[in-house]
Amino acid sequence: MARIVQKFGGTSVADMDRIKNVALRVKREVDAGSEVAVVVSAMSGVTNQLVAWVNEAHKLHDTREYDTVVASGEQVTAGLLALALQNLGIDARSWLGWQIPIHTDGVHGKARIQDIQTDDMIRRMKEGQVAVVAGFQGVGPDNRISTLGRGGSDTSAVALAAALKADRCDIFTDVDGVYTTDPRIVAKARKLDKITYEEMLELASQGAKVLQTRSVEMAMNHRVRVQVLSSFSDAPGTMVVDEEEIVEKQIVSGIAYSRDEAKITLLKVQDRPGVAAAIFGPLADSAINVDMIVQNVSDDGRTTDLTFTVPKADLDRAVKVLEAKRGDLGFQALKPDSNVVKVSVIGVGMRSHVGVAKQMFQTLAEKSINIQVISTSEIKVSVLIAEEYTELALRALHTAYGLDAN
Repeated sequence: MARIVQKFGGTSVADMDRIKNVALRVKREVDAGSEVAVVVSAMSGVTNQLVAWVNEAHKLHDTREYDTVVASGEQVTAGLLALALQNLGIDARSWLGWQIPIHTDGVHGKARIQDIQTDDMIRRMKEGQVAVVAGFQGVGPDNRISTLGRGGSDTSAVALAAALKADRCDIFTDVDGVYTTDPRIVAKARKLDKITYEEMLELASQGAKVLQTRSVEMAMNHRVRVQVLSSFSDAPGTMVVDEEEIVEKQIVSGIAYSRDEAKITLLKVQDRPGVAAAIFGPLADSAINVDMIVQNVSDDGRTTDLTFTVPKADLDRAVKVLEAKRGDLGFQALKPDSNVVKVSVIGVGMRSHVGVAKQMFQTLAEKSINIQVISTSEIKVSVLIAEEYTELALRALHTAYGLDAN
């Protein structure tokens, strides 16, 4: 008997008709003889409304009360789905984070899961009961409701699958799998049958919105087989699996892009030991994440130009932090630029093949697209380009690496 965790996102449970459709999908798995746990998000738009109400009540709110309010969206969905399943004659009950319990740390608003007690749930599942779990939430060491941060229901599902030793974790979304790139931009994008954890982690962290980054990281650490598929069709999805399960590895599996980047260039910074720490230390202290970095030393060797990227949402704050330190840092000018996009070519096959970066740079050069910053890892090459070239770059690279559908 298979043990399956199914997770349904906000668009999949957006109204009662869709919740009833989810119940039919769960019933299909139950009728096939599986033990089933279902993790649900809040109905589409509900969490945004709850967050807006919290901010209206108190701008500088107590994060513990924030969690109490925003966790209620998943509670409603879990109860409604349990009722819809009962209406189909299926034994089902809802579980909230504190009832399981899912223990987290005390960082309210973006807590991390530490432990899940599943003994009672497993006993009931073996008796044929479907567990309907409110995603995105747990209970902190202060015995207060905690939430896992936006997109946390994916993390809840993968963590629960690991704790239950499930055979598979099915993530139902509004797309029918993982594509080689965004099919809304590149019409010839192909759906992948399988992708490795590492590739999926890079795709997620470089801008692909299919899975939440923390959930992929957890799946990789605990070797949870994850399937991404659509709530709205019966088409087979994409399996996220260990590298050994993929016999023929593509050199490049996918191309991701992120419009959430902004660039900062500091001109004529004094080139002396400790200057990088003096620049990036205050940004880290302000919880501003720095990603891509490039440094150019001047001819006289006394000054340097330093370019790096930060999240677009943090650009104004980063500029303010650096301007406040201008006297200490001694830079001549600061140039912010939010009109950029990061494009990343990703594939485990890069480990054993040379020339991937060369082909990327050559393809962009042929389209007269200037590369502003470059960063690489073992299975990824990322470049920063002007935002207006996003679609052209994606289509050109997709064709260059032979990813176009026939």
